[in-house]
Amino acid sequence: MPQQLPRILLVEDDPTSRSFLTAALRATPVDVDAADSLAAALAMASSQTYSAWMIDARLPDGSGANLLARLRERDPHTPAIAHTAAHESTILDALVSAGFAEALVKPMPAATVQAALRRVLGLTPNLAPAIATAYIDGDLPLWDDDAAALALNGNRVHVETLRELFVQELSKSVYAITTAAERGDLDSVRSDLHRLRASCGFVGAQRLAAAVQALQQDPASSVLLDTLERVAQETLAQAKSAAAPATDQSPAPA
Repeated sequence: MPQQLPRILLVEDDPTSRSFLTAALRATPVDVDAADSLAAALAMASSQTYSAWMIDARLPDGSGANLLARLRERDPHTPAIAHTAAHESTILDALVSAGFAEALVKPMPAATVQAALRRVLGLTPNLAPAIATAYIDGDLPLWDDDAAALALNGNRVHVETLRELFVQELSKSVYAITTAAERGDLDSVRSDLHRLRASCGFVGAQRLAAAVQALQQDPASSVLLDTLERVAQETLAQAKSAAAPATDQSPAPA
């Protein structure tokens, strides 16, 4: 049974920042519930237990420190990260003194968000790939026809054509990645993964794209490399299975 992902409560009132932080957190990977106010966050926390909280220091109906204090009344042990646009050391120190494990300064890259979350969750380098694998093996479909059509402006004929070419080349692409990894040539691994990820998007190979993305973040991981190889085989197997009925339906000779 797939390992359950940690669930994070994100509190951020700005829609753009909220979308960015949600995407960054999910790529860690974790599940995310996002709230835009102190009141909304309290309502969510009343019915859901979270592995960590990530809270904006300034909210339209209160402060992040005040929200943390109220959340702590229900769960005194959940780790919390603050994020703020302020750069002053006095403000950052005050947030840590209020009980936040870390205070991040916006804007920050996704890697900074993910690294902070891994630290507060205590994810070791060996555990992070296991959680990434659980995400990949979750609800992601092997093939997503709608996503592929969207990437090609709705042209499903082009999707089928590109998918046939993709299936023909996939084994070669994965072999190039695995042999480069065996040589310790991580530059080649990254380059090949970049090309494969782009191809996955055009043909709707959603689960494989997630496996590629995970390995891009940790190209030296043998666990994630094994996951990539397995998902590639599953992707090929389903493509061949889908093509089989078309062959069987050819007209019988007179």
